Amino acid sequence: MRHYPINFAIASLVLATSVHAAEVSVKAGLWEITTTSNLINLASQIPPEQLENINVLAKEYGFEMPEIQNGAAKSNACITQEMANKKILPSNFQGQAGCTVNNAKRNGNDYRMEYVCKNEQLDGSGVAEATFTSSDTFTGNSTFNGSVQGNPVTEQANMNGRWVSADCGASKPIQ
Repeated sequence: MRHYPINFAIASLVLATSVHAAEVSVKAGLWEITTTSNLINLASQIPPEQLENINVLAKEYGFEMPEIQNGAAKSNACITQEMANKKILPSNFQGQAGCTVNNAKRNGNDYRMEYVCKNEQLDGSGVAEATFTSSDTFTGNSTFNGSVQGNPVTEQANMNGRWVSADCGASKPIQ
């Protein structure tokens, strides 16, 4: 499946919000995360049946594929009041798709984490960085260097997060 790197890039970028929040008071509730990258731009070229196969494969590895429109992937994350009080964001990289988080650090409104993924599909590492610009917005980027299904991949993506609502609706917090 040649387009598996798109799935990983999307998942890794959406999941990059998995470290301690910055010094600003992060709002509890539903957050929308928008991610853009070169691989995500290629998603529009994937035939619908192949995209469905990617979705099935992603679910096998514990990922939910985000909505992709106009070259951007959008997904939701739920932050509970307890997480907001402790300045913790969802820790959904840990243990998913064979990925582990290392060296998660925060400095003021900035955070940075390194992650390593190792399984039969993914072998590589990356860095995610973000800055909370207010209690209800953040911007950041993520990189991944390694291989996906044995194919070399070097990918960089940008992300923006915004608070949507105090009610998470159907979105459940990722612990």
